[in-house]
Amino acid sequence: MPELSEENRTKTLPILERVRAEILAVAGEDKALIFQMKRYIAKRLEFDERGTPMQRRKLKDQMWKKQRGLCALCKGELPERGAELDRFKAIDGYTEENTRLVCHSCHRKSQEARGFA
Repeated sequence: MPELSEENRTKTLPILERVRAEILAVAGEDKALIFQMKRYIAKRLEFDERGTPMQRRKLKDQMWKKQRGLCALCKGELPERGAELDRFKAIDGYTEENTRLVCHSCHRKSQEARGFA
């Protein structure tokens, strides 16, 4: 996926600055509250992209059943804990159509082949 263009980065920075200003307006000098609010906002934005852990757990269960407990790549048995969802296109999120369940080793190889590792 291409990086954010300089033009779009320029458009994004004022949004970030407004969010920072809003946090300070609410939290004032309370460093703990500033920290907590930033973490809360960052986590919610991550959930917008990746879904919640519960949503991903449910998807893993669906994919486990669909793939009959086998890695989508090497066809070996998936571990009971630690199987990983591999997205075909990160931008399309964690959906049944856009993911496959793989073992850790295959996931690393897949990410390396795509230039992400």
